[in-house]
Amino acid sequence: MNSIQLKHLSNICFVLGFASILGSIAIWFLLGGPNVDLQPHAERFGIFVGLWAPTFFILSNRFDRYAEKKHDSGSGRQKGDFQSAM
Repeated sequence: MNSIQLKHLSNICFVLGFASILGSIAIWFLLGGPNVDLQPHAERFGIFVGLWAPTFFILSNRFDRYAEKKHDSGSGRQKGDFQSAM
């Protein structure tokens, strides 16, 4: 994968992290309804979906770092070579 694809994948994971938070809240409030028997299931399923958010955010961070590393290695410069580039 090149750095553009990795950056794109990083952005997708970042959006999915927020989507899982919103989905968790929606599931928690909308799935249970007035039926007392379904409320515990809705709460557990909402928490389950909410636990995906940290995973997506971590993946986003990692893909972003890999994209930067590939971009830096492709240009022939290392991180911290700002002075030599001027």
